[in-house]
Amino acid sequence: MADRKLIHIVDDEEAIRKSASFLLRTAGYAVETWASGTMFLADVKHAEHGCVLLDIRMPEMDGLDVQRTLAERGVTMPVVIMTGHGDVGIAVRAMKAGAVDFLEKPFERATLLYAIETAFARIAEADSAIGRAKEAEVRLAALTPRERDVLNGLARGLPNKTIAYDLGISARTVEVHRANLMTKLEVRSLSDALRIAFAAGIATEE
Repeated sequence: MADRKLIHIVDDEEAIRKSASFLLRTAGYAVETWASGTMFLADVKHAEHGCVLLDIRMPEMDGLDVQRTLAERGVTMPVVIMTGHGDVGIAVRAMKAGAVDFLEKPFERATLLYAIETAFARIAEADSAIGRAKEAEVRLAALTPRERDVLNGLARGLPNKTIAYDLGISARTVEVHRANLMTKLEVRSLSDALRIAFAAGIATEE
């Protein structure tokens, strides 16, 4: 993925697209503009990942509908809502649906840049979580199926005796597996092992 920070501006008003583009480009961002929500959605599958500066009031399809469709399609780009005076209630609904922030037009340069940086911080957090999950899966791949079963039981909060009963083995064998899995995961405490398990989603396994 490119290192540049890209903002997709989705607004039917050309004046807003031009002014917001100018402010963002002079601040060092890359910008792509879209004259309607339907145009953006038509190409979003192939669009470069970034954040979305989305107007609420647009013909054909309003911002809430665009936001909902993005979520339904699994598009994870963070959304910053632009709203006119009197649309704050709608903007709050958008935030409840996952928008990062909302800007009331006309907005100041500093306010816009703060909202955009907040959006990119969310992308960084998501990327970090994905990275932790991938690293955890690599570590868990070193475990035997039985060691993974024991870790799954520990992640569910079960004591050794219960894990032993569920797996049809002795408590002593569970202790051996537990010691081995901690060695393979390169951790010294149960809490560290559980952090890896949770990052990989092992606690959701049956």
